[in-house]
Amino acid sequence: MKQLPKDIKIIQAPLAGISDIVYRKLVREYSSKTLLTTEMLSSEALVNNQKALILKYDKSEYPLSFQLSGHKPHIMARAAKIVNNWASSIDINFGCPVNKVVKGTDGCAMMRNPNLASDIVKAIKDVIDVPLSAKFRLGWSLDEMNFVEFAHTLQEAGADFITIHGRTRSQMYSGYADWEKIGLLKGELKIPYYANGDIKSVQDAKRCLEITGAQGVSIGRGLMGDPALAYRTEHCFKTGEILCEPDLSEKIEILKKHIEGEVELRGEINGIKFMRKFYNFYISSVRDASKYRRVLVRLDKKEEVIRVLDEILSLHLANNR
Repeated sequence: MKQLPKDIKIIQAPLAGISDIVYRKLVREYSSKTLLTTEMLSSEALVNNQKALILKYDKSEYPLSFQLSGHKPHIMARAAKIVNNWASSIDINFGCPVNKVVKGTDGCAMMRNPNLASDIVKAIKDVIDVPLSAKFRLGWSLDEMNFVEFAHTLQEAGADFITIHGRTRSQMYSGYADWEKIGLLKGELKIPYYANGDIKSVQDAKRCLEITGAQGVSIGRGLMGDPALAYRTEHCFKTGEILCEPDLSEKIEILKKHIEGEVELRGEINGIKFMRKFYNFYISSVRDASKYRRVLVRLDKKEEVIRVLDEILSLHLANNR
């Protein structure tokens, strides 16, 4: 376990089916300070199976937070105790909006039951010796927007810091993250809060921080296809300088490394299948990107994917001479 630094400015947001060990280590290659976060781990599944692939981590990832989901305080506490020795911090998922999660009264459904959320925080705090955080949304809907009260509840229960995504559960991922709403927390809390949602560039992160008054930002999909964004954001927060974004050549090299990592982790067939969700993020700047993506997602061999990526880069360079 590596202790959590006190000056964390950037959190790599947990993304189910995305932020595995390969993805996290790509972010770490560029940034030594970003707080990395595992995919959401079901507390009940974790208690029953501590050898799942989703649990795979490496000491080179520290500082590393393990995110847990669930609605039973005693099970959440048992799961937290399991990861306590591995984690720099532990995060509770009170924000996932997807149906299969909230139907089980996990994720954002917990915002409708703040007393139970408080019990979960207290139960976990009793059995761990690392910082505890929680991630949640503005509320269940525009008519049930209780994030300020929920933040106070978690603070009083013992949370060390929180992250707020600027949408409600009913919005899912549509529309825009409401950074101004998150800004209502200015002066409300004694613990740090981090802003999340729609941070796709250094400029976005800078503006988000200015509007929300948060102590830092949590970046999710903005890192897909650009894992160096975390470092560039840290650099800007520290120096004010905005570094150049990677060009297509750099992005394709990173993509190849990502592919290699997933193939090594999962085997060629499963690794290539897993990578299909990432292609559009890496090659979005290419003319006819959607056409190339349709080609790439049909491939199931690493050498075929690499060949197409090389062709994409060659055509791009030829068209931009």
